Amino acid sequence: MRISVAADSKDGVAERVVAELRRRGHEVVTHGALSDEERADWAWASELAARDVSEGRADQAVVCCWTGTGASIAANKVPGVRAALCVDAYTADGARKWNDANVLALSLRLTSDVVLDEILAAWLDGRPSTDAADLANVAHLEEI
Repeated sequence: MRISVAADSKDGVAERVVAELRRRGHEVVTHGALSDEERADWAWASELAARDVSEGRADQAVVCCWTGTGASIAANKVPGVRAALCVDAYTADGARKWNDANVLALSLRLTSDVVLDEILAAWLDGRPSTDAADLANVAHLEEI
């Protein structure tokens, strides 16, 4: 799977996200502080990763900033993106299952190495629900 990753700094788990995704066999595209050619600010970096997903250059994305909030807000401004700020594996699994989230937002401040491993496992193993109510909710997002 091709996954776009953006961070506004190399603090916390930013570089480890890239390494772990590659270790798991994914192709990774980097943005922001993880790329020497781009602006590192969270709004710009997260937008680029989200656009990779919305325009078909990536299957999913991971966006990171100090709290994860700004990165998720920026990503969610891009049409077709459903970014979820996840602080644990349960939230990541639910975001994939009930929301068909395609962009994972992480806090560089709060996410430890152990929690990152758990979140990525839940996110990457997660599948969207086929329940009619869940599908209707996700479809309604396109109408909002």
